[in-house]
Amino acid sequence: MRASWNVAWRAAMMIIAALLLVAPGVALAQGTPARQDTFSPEELIQSGHKAFGNVSRGLALTIEEAVRRWGEPNGYIVGQEASGAFIGGLRYGEGVLYTRNAGDQRVFWQGPSVGLDFGGDGARTMMLVYNLPTVNALFQRFAGINGSAYLVAGFGMTALTANGIIIVPIRTGVGARLGLNLGYLKFTPEATWNPF
Repeated sequence: MRASWNVAWRAAMMIIAALLLVAPGVALAQGTPARQDTFSPEELIQSGHKAFGNVSRGLALTIEEAVRRWGEPNGYIVGQEASGAFIGGLRYGEGVLYTRNAGDQRVFWQGPSVGLDFGGDGARTMMLVYNLPTVNALFQRFAGINGSAYLVAGFGMTALTANGIIIVPIRTGVGARLGLNLGYLKFTPEATWNPF
């Protein structure tokens, strides 16, 4: 009984710590006015239609919710990923980062997770990127909480943060995944199997 209490207490503390990492960036981004180097919801939805196909209503509602919470992003990534978990999990993905100032660049991401999480899935992914000062600032680890609950019409949305940069992955895909986990994504300019 005491051992299960310790595990539950530690999991709760990890979730609270991750929320505290995400919360400061969330509060700052809500009041941020639109800039010329950002992407409007209409532009993001149009780009998302190309990546996701004809799932327009769910995608539009999810993007609008993200913009309502964090404002307009100054970059976004469109790609695909695969993940699997049995308590510990791994996620691998690849896509293209689009920015107004620095053009387009191919990026890769990978990362581990741990939690009450089971299953696997493959997803098309659009990641909204906020407060990105340079493309090279993307190449680091972004921590956050991930869950298998979907927001609207099969689309899931989470938030990851590092050094004032917020990344909001929007995913839809196939597979069976149930649970909640803590983890991070590491972005790299080249593909790697090493998630750490």
